[in-house]
Amino acid sequence: GWLPRHNEKVKLAKKGNVDLVFIGDSITHGFEKKGKAVWDQYYAKRNALNLGFGGDRTEHVLWRLDHGEIEGIAPKLAIVMIGTNNTRNKSKPEQIAAGVQAICTKLRSKLPDTRILLLAIFPRGPKPTDPLRLNNEAANKLIAKISDDKQIFFLDINSQLLTETGMLTREIMGDFLHPTPKGYEIWGKAIEPTVAKLMGEPEK
Repeated sequence: GWLPRHNEKVKLAKKGNVDLVFIGDSITHGFEKKGKAVWDQYYAKRNALNLGFGGDRTEHVLWRLDHGEIEGIAPKLAIVMIGTNNTRNKSKPEQIAAGVQAICTKLRSKLPDTRILLLAIFPRGPKPTDPLRLNNEAANKLIAKISDDKQIFFLDINSQLLTETGMLTREIMGDFLHPTPKGYEIWGKAIEPTVAKLMGEPEK
């Protein structure tokens, strides 16, 4: 279903009227399923477009950005979280960060007036010592450096998804990777002040 989804998103972009775009993998894709209530609460009213695709790595996102998914739109904000599938594919942190940098460069070129909110790659695996989680964390340290606090901003909400001892529970991510409805609720609430600010909305 990857290519039909891509074609569907290209059609939606061509219609325009997109103020907010999410770019990512299955974690972002999940706003259309387990995260739908959160999407409806926070993002539907903002004319948001979900460009999350299950299984995507940074290289897939680059291809999609070059093949119509952001043509015809001029969003105020693009929220990007990508890289955990690169980790699964044994990419090194430096490679993941380079991919995220390339995505930001492409977004800046194609959407020069759009601000970018880079989210830290979410934790995965139940324990802080999980090798895949450690790889994501190392990548996040490099991704944070991409921020210039002018057009590109970095936000790490991972601590809000974990227990005080750094454990990831099934209550938040049922498979220790994809958020549950409660996980999406934490995500939406945690980024909301930053999203509102970067979209230029009046303070409530």
